[in-house]
Amino acid sequence: MPATVLQPARAEPPAFLSIGHITRDVLPDGSFALGGTVTFATLTVERLGLPAALVTCASADICQQLPSLLPGIGLAVRMAARTTTFENRYQDGFRIQYLRARSEPLEIEDVPLPWRAAPIVLLAPLAQELTPEIVALFPRSEGRILAATPQGWLRRWDSDGRVWPTPWEAAEQVLPHLDALILSHDDLLPFANGSRAEAEAILRRWSQLVPLLVATAGREGATLFRKGLAQHFPAYPAREVDPTGAGDVFAAAFLVQLARSGDPVAAVDFANCVASFSVEDVGTRGIPSPTQVEKRLAQRRGSEAG
Repeated sequence: MPATVLQPARAEPPAFLSIGHITRDVLPDGSFALGGTVTFATLTVERLGLPAALVTCASADICQQLPSLLPGIGLAVRMAARTTTFENRYQDGFRIQYLRARSEPLEIEDVPLPWRAAPIVLLAPLAQELTPEIVALFPRSEGRILAATPQGWLRRWDSDGRVWPTPWEAAEQVLPHLDALILSHDDLLPFANGSRAEAEAILRRWSQLVPLLVATAGREGATLFRKGLAQHFPAYPAREVDPTGAGDVFAAAFLVQLARSGDPVAAVDFANCVASFSVEDVGTRGIPSPTQVEKRLAQRRGSEAG
């Protein structure tokens, strides 16, 4: 049975559509927080003033809570036995991640027909829940941006649920259909012997297959790749409290500004600014308003002019 629209989008089609698993994230005290790229991305877009919607699948208890947890967000959800659940453990400064439960893969039929015309679409897999064929649902057209955050295609897990890196086998199949790929520089380090230079070589190679590629690096900023050429953008100063979801916030903000301006350079700078707020509070509470963003952008412009 395809996904059911639990909460209609504010506009049809929504300005922004994200597809992937919502997650339950295990917190250190054993409680749970709602997570997943689709959560952070759609909340960011709504906060920035555009109608947003998501397609996911989750257990019945989570489905019942979503309309109140994500007010104003269009929700198309397929009921499943489980909700994808991650647990992060930190040891000597390194993160060890476990997949404690995995929901069902998402299918093309789960995407409501009116939503398929959304002008901005973000494919946001977290646990191999999207097949490469999903790109066929969104053929390249004037006025549409099809993007992906591929971290869920770069993960595998063992019998204990421990998450390990895995090569993105379908990269050359998917990338030519995208308008933008957004990922963390660190996502590629396991495939580059820990070498940032080797990771950058992979990024340059992929950037020959997709018009825009953006690699984020936390407090070091972000790099825009176009046909193998790299342009670096510094991060905005921030008082880091919780980096969870910052990359997802960045991706959503980049796509919003790219759609508005058509200028990828302005979009990366804007996304860096929005993401700088997101790390200054816990979870989704740090996602800023347009007024906050404009003030911080103006401060940087003022300091550069001075």
